[in-house]
Amino acid sequence: MQCVCFVQCVRGLWRPAQARRLLKVTEAHRSVRQLQHTKVMEDNKPWALISEVGDEGFTEDVTDILRRHFQIVPHKDLLQNPLLYGPKIQAMFLWNALPAVEPSLLSSLPSLKVVVNGGVGIDHLDVPYINSVGVKVTNTPGVVSDATADMALGLLLASARNIVEGHQIAVDPKTTHIPQTLIGVEVSGSTMGIIGMGHIGHKIAQRGRGFDMKILYHNRSRRSVEEEQAVGATYCENMDDLLRESDFVVLATNLTPESRGLISHRELSLMKPTATLVNISRGLVVDQDALVKALQTGTVRAAALDVTHPEPLPRDHPLLGLPNVLITPHIGFNTYTTRRKMVQMMVENALAAVKGQIIPNEVKPP
Repeated sequence: MQCVCFVQCVRGLWRPAQARRLLKVTEAHRSVRQLQHTKVMEDNKPWALISEVGDEGFTEDVTDILRRHFQIVPHKDLLQNPLLYGPKIQAMFLWNALPAVEPSLLSSLPSLKVVVNGGVGIDHLDVPYINSVGVKVTNTPGVVSDATADMALGLLLASARNIVEGHQIAVDPKTTHIPQTLIGVEVSGSTMGIIGMGHIGHKIAQRGRGFDMKILYHNRSRRSVEEEQAVGATYCENMDDLLRESDFVVLATNLTPESRGLISHRELSLMKPTATLVNISRGLVVDQDALVKALQTGTVRAAALDVTHPEPLPRDHPLLGLPNVLITPHIGFNTYTTRRKMVQMMVENALAAVKGQIIPNEVKPP
């Protein structure tokens, strides 16, 4: 009888242990299946080339969006092993115009279907050539407009009201009194002339109206009466008229062969000596040598620039030493919200191209 009780007791102890062991085995099998499933899913993702992950490329806060849909390959990895990665890559994501889309790179990517540009401007891309080798080009229109328009008004206000200089005085350990000579110019009620009345230009006009500014604009084509009335803008068919009348001239035009060097000696000489030039378009729209001279001689009061050529400027460039110049490092679009929206749009464009679907934001040759 004691033996029977002993056996039953052992069985009672053994069964839970066996159950736990079976549970562990089951969980291990499930984990293996999950890993196998994840690997299959990873293997099924299309491959994409990027410049890099980090400060000079796609930052970690947006790279996760890419990884959800693509196996990403940094450019340096492609260069180290082109035979492994080159044939797999179907999409190329550009950030700050990198990787540079050169014929040698395109020829190393036989499966490439699309070059996906982050941002609106595609002046760094030879779209006809890229299309000629069977590759589509996309960009991200509209998504950067609000942030870039905000930056335009921020630069305008900072320059007009000497905000940077005021900050430096306020935090300088040598400051013992507040100087009364740091006098700015009035923004409210002034005249703002916008050159380039696309989506961004229209957003800038909206913001200017909030400051009761008189809005002038020059564009290749006139906008509708309804669009003009919505922001209180007046069309200047002749750009010279806009330059003569404006207290702030804001450049929001695309870089094209026609707009390269659009603002040079003659145009600057037409502006008021109290006027400020604000550029959030492209550095090459302005003749920088002419701008330096105009600022040094008092032809114009000041310049506020989010773009230059090159970027960054050489450390000995004369623009960097002028007290009436405010420069930021091409950060007009650079907010957390806009960056994520931009990368999400890039992913949608790329997936459509890879799947052979209609591409939402395909760029056609001119």
